Amino acid sequence: MPTLRPFRALRYDPRVAGPLDALVAPPYDVISPAERRAYLGRSPYNVVHLTLPDSEEQAAADLAEWRESGALAQDEAESYWWVAQDYTGPDGVPRTREGFAASIPVTPYEAGEVLPHERTHAGPKEGRLRLLRATQTQLEPIFVFYDADAPLERPTAQPAMDVEESGVRTRVWPVEGGEITLDTPLLIADGHHRYETAVAYREEHPEATHMLAILVSSRTPGLEIFPTHRLVQSVGDVPGEQVESPGDGVTLYRGGVYTRVATDDDFGPRVVESFEPEGVSYTAYADEAIAAVDRGDAAAAFLLQPVTVEQVARFAHAGETMPQKSTFFYPKLTSGLLLHPLA
Repeated sequence: MPTLRPFRALRYDPRVAGPLDALVAPPYDVISPAERRAYLGRSPYNVVHLTLPDSEEQAAADLAEWRESGALAQDEAESYWWVAQDYTGPDGVPRTREGFAASIPVTPYEAGEVLPHERTHAGPKEGRLRLLRATQTQLEPIFVFYDADAPLERPTAQPAMDVEESGVRTRVWPVEGGEITLDTPLLIADGHHRYETAVAYREEHPEATHMLAILVSSRTPGLEIFPTHRLVQSVGDVPGEQVESPGDGVTLYRGGVYTRVATDDDFGPRVVESFEPEGVSYTAYADEAIAAVDRGDAAAAFLLQPVTVEQVARFAHAGETMPQKSTFFYPKLTSGLLLHPLA
């Protein structure tokens, strides 16, 4: 079972680096080229200079210079960090998702401590491994969840960091504590490429046994998985019953008509794959999918219900992976609040 550790966080010092809201960003893999340019322009110390650098060598040089100048400083004491994110989801409902940052073990999936639910691709991992080699620092946390009550208590003091990014307010508090052993595996929600990169890095550097993660209990009320609807350019006959509006299961929208898809499979993304649609694209917003069909930008839309935490766990424990874009964990974690040096 996974053993968690507190860690000595590397953090911005606003007295040197400037206001925190100019320094943070979303995770590297959701930033477009135009957004990258905008974040780079916010501050010479914005974390995107490290997470999406011009080169791995430049990232390493910037990181070293920032530490030398005091823009980044490493805490003297090891700690966990409680993280609360206030957000409004694609369904328009405001929520707060809470968890904590810890140093989690880096082991192959076969060890059963950390489990995936998605397939990964070689290209992104190669780039992330080069960056990790150059910086020797976990620059962004991955997001994992676990089936147990939180082993730490939420602090009551004022947060050490409080910042809004992309409409999400994130507050962070240090929490003292020693090693924690969970009696349940960690399931990766977001960050499969970075986790597998850390496993590869540990093969080269056996001392790099842990990495940075935000852990959220599957029992916390703010943990939601939102659906990712499918827009398709072509699809054949789809059996089902005409309905007035989307509901349970999978609903096909085509030609102004909603059809509840007839299937015995309770897993929506797999149902869609079974019809072998062509020209598939994705959106988290059902109204956007419907509007795209009405405009003629897509031939049809498959409107899905959210994948459940239980379904994710079922796939992970069975050693199976879900189809692409099965889960949409929102909000994304904010990068730039906590960094995790490995050397």
